[in-house]
Amino acid sequence: MAISLAEGQMFKGLFGDSELSVLFSDSAEVRAMLLVEGALAAAQGKLGTIPQESGEIINRMAREVLIDPGHLAAGVARDGVVVPALVSAFATEMQAPEHSAYLHKGATSQDIIDTALVLRLRRVLDTLDARLASLLDTLAAQAEAFKSTPMGARTRHQIATPTALGARIAGWGAPFLRHRQRLAELRPRVLVVSLAGASGNLSAFEGRGMETADALADELGLGRAELPWHSARDGICELANLCGLICGSVGKMAQDLLLSAQIGDGLRAGAGGGSSTMPHKANPTGAEAMLALARQGQGLAGQVAGAAFHAQERDGAAWSQEWLSLPSLIVATGAALRHGLELSKSLSVEPEKLAAVFKDTKGLMMAEAASFALAEHMPLADARALTKSACAKAAETGESLRAVMARETVIAIDWDRVFDVKTALGETEEIVRRFCGMVAEQGGENA
Repeated sequence: MAISLAEGQMFKGLFGDSELSVLFSDSAEVRAMLLVEGALAAAQGKLGTIPQESGEIINRMAREVLIDPGHLAAGVARDGVVVPALVSAFATEMQAPEHSAYLHKGATSQDIIDTALVLRLRRVLDTLDARLASLLDTLAAQAEAFKSTPMGARTRHQIATPTALGARIAGWGAPFLRHRQRLAELRPRVLVVSLAGASGNLSAFEGRGMETADALADELGLGRAELPWHSARDGICELANLCGLICGSVGKMAQDLLLSAQIGDGLRAGAGGGSSTMPHKANPTGAEAMLALARQGQGLAGQVAGAAFHAQERDGAAWSQEWLSLPSLIVATGAALRHGLELSKSLSVEPEKLAAVFKDTKGLMMAEAASFALAEHMPLADARALTKSACAKAAETGESLRAVMARETVIAIDWDRVFDVKTALGETEEIVRRFCGMVAEQGGENA
């Protein structure tokens, strides 16, 4: 078994996410750092703090040179960061010492590494937003399709009262509306350039540090940082917290699907996986992986949050903790969302099985409705006591609650109406209508 199941050959189809993993490959990181080095030189050239020709050549070469990440490994093991080896390799590849002399001027390793991370996080946020939008569209369609399909609600793992499947699906989807809002709101706080120099005070930029940082942001199409943020990791933590929230919502959905698979209530999702020895089984593989990924993601979010204790002007241990946790967190979140989208598209519903619970429970699910019907003729406390007694008799004798209620009371009540499941669905259709309207109003990707 591989150290990272998301990257191992056997399990990456289940636990991995190729679209997001590639953004955290060695090659992608090297490419992003080179782009930052090139953009920095271009910005400085335009400002006149280095020769403009040198800035243009460095920027062009940053897009053309190829540096094998493996050749940087020894330097990373020695320095703890990749930038010193990268800058040396880049200067060598340029074969133009008169220009490479201006490479990396005034910057520090963290400037390059953090800004290169932000470049890739921009694509991460786009990908997550697109998946959230697709998931919401799918859940809205499913909620609408099953807005009037009765099923037994469960509270504290016990049968409660009737509800509609569409309302449960809308309940799955509602948090994802808020997650999209959170994602949009954090973009300007996360997608900002980092340029502060050795000790975070721009001392090597000859009084033009803030100006240089703004010019670098313009070159890269990133936001401008109000202040240097080397040791202020709140933006990264905010992203990690969002991933943790997404994982919580995905995990809730997965757990509901697993419980449905356990009790066989007529709701399934996914094709189902086979057993090596039991031919009858169709294991809920997708939901299992989805829940496992969600749990992993929430744990990793805590690891990233721990990196907020970033000592003084730079903390190598806290910074490394981010490197160890953040990529895996993002991949786990993305993979969990991928499973969620696949499963929501493949919902299989058998209404007759969902409805069977009403007969199997002998009408006990309608006890609340029965007590309210009685309360129209007596104090509510008395109505509840009478209904509770009737429930006990029904459970003991095996009779239906309706039959016991009709026998135990002399009040003229239309018990057929009271025990009609469709009258007990409350405002489920309105819940679905509002959810679908909110999805439509929020719009699609990057709305």
